[in-house]
Amino acid sequence: MLGKHHYTLEVEWQGDRGEGTSNYRAYSRAHVVRAAGKQHDIAGSSDRVFHGDRERWNPEELLLAALSECHMLSYLHVATRHGVVVRGYTDAPTGTMVEDGRGGGAFTEVVLRPRVEVADASMLAVAGEIHAEAAEKCFIAASVNFPVHHEPTAVVAG
Repeated sequence: MLGKHHYTLEVEWQGDRGEGTSNYRAYSRAHVVRAAGKQHDIAGSSDRVFHGDRERWNPEELLLAALSECHMLSYLHVATRHGVVVRGYTDAPTGTMVEDGRGGGAFTEVVLRPRVEVADASMLAVAGEIHAEAAEKCFIAASVNFPVHHEPTAVVAG
């Protein structure tokens, strides 16, 4: 079923230390992301290099996580359609963001490194091949304007 999907959430800044944004160092970048029906909020901040709290998630990490999760979920779907029984899946993605010298910047690439454990050695070849199909089905990867590369590995579980 084709359709249009809408997503709604709330982001609340929690960083007023009593002076608001009177100067660049006067405020915290702490914020919370929440959505109706979700059990847990996401505690966010900016990256430490941008005066953020390293113990909270930053938007750059969340973008990287979204790309990794989307590929994984697309991959699991594609695997079932191709008869590949996945027993385990991990990823160690990395992303590169470059500042532009004017206070902004952009991601230039992301590399996903999925490690897939399959039930049987006869599934290894197909398990590696279907990453391309999964990449085509990932909504998040289709929405970004930088390359998302894949360096997958497939092994037999156990």
